[in-house]
Amino acid sequence: MTTSSDISPVVGRLVELTPDAEADISRLLAQLTDEASADSARISEMLALPHCHLLVARAGERIVGMASVCIYTIPTGRRAWIEDVVVDARWRGRGIATRLVESAIDQARRVSPCTVMLTSRPSRVAANRLYRHMGFGSKETNVYKIEV
Repeated sequence: MTTSSDISPVVGRLVELTPDAEADISRLLAQLTDEASADSARISEMLALPHCHLLVARAGERIVGMASVCIYTIPTGRRAWIEDVVVDARWRGRGIATRLVESAIDQARRVSPCTVMLTSRPSRVAANRLYRHMGFGSKETNVYKIEV
């Protein structure tokens, strides 16, 4: 019998949103924030964008982790933003988040030079430790938000 500890999730780009994938993404987003839920139209729109990638870690047929990365160019250079990094609670501590973030960075390297950015709440101690360990430095800036 195969258990979850025997499975090493495979990280890749999600190219099609199936009902099962949407359900898995909803489950993951609920573990990340109370503010978001999977919206099939929004996810399908993202999947159609050439410089936005929804990266997923699959264990068998289930998505057990995800991260998104969007790459764009502005007058001061090329940027990549990593967002929505989350691994199912039952799968944490196995290096899945590291592999997801590495995959996002690899997407940015394809269009280098590129500055890779991400945000993480201070309360996410393990995530912040991971990002520092991976070479990310903290940037002295304020992040502002407005819903339009």
